[in-house]
Amino acid sequence: MAWLYVLAAGIVEVVWVIGLRYSTAWWHWLGTVLTIVLSFFLIIKATEQLPAGTVYVVFTGIGTAGIVVMDAFVFHTDISALKLLCIGFIVLGVVGLKMNSELHRR
Repeated sequence: MAWLYVLAAGIVEVVWVIGLRYSTAWWHWLGTVLTIVLSFFLIIKATEQLPAGTVYVVFTGIGTAGIVVMDAFVFHTDISALKLLCIGFIVLGVVGLKMNSELHRR
């Protein structure tokens, strides 16, 4: 269940970071603040069962990759082969940390 909290927190992070960039009305800002609170609540729940360092790295990795993908496909920003390669490294690092965490729990 803890990994679901991390995944959900990473997805919610994408929403609030985009909210920081595109909020124009008070209710946009309110939604952004609420998603920030939700994101950190999910992180706190995840760290009750998983190492904080691993949770944070996975959370930020999901957020970073998600924001780059959202920017490219939803907001039509430029994406290059180098950006995709770097996202691949982030994903590889996140998977490696998760696997390492699973090995040490046994």
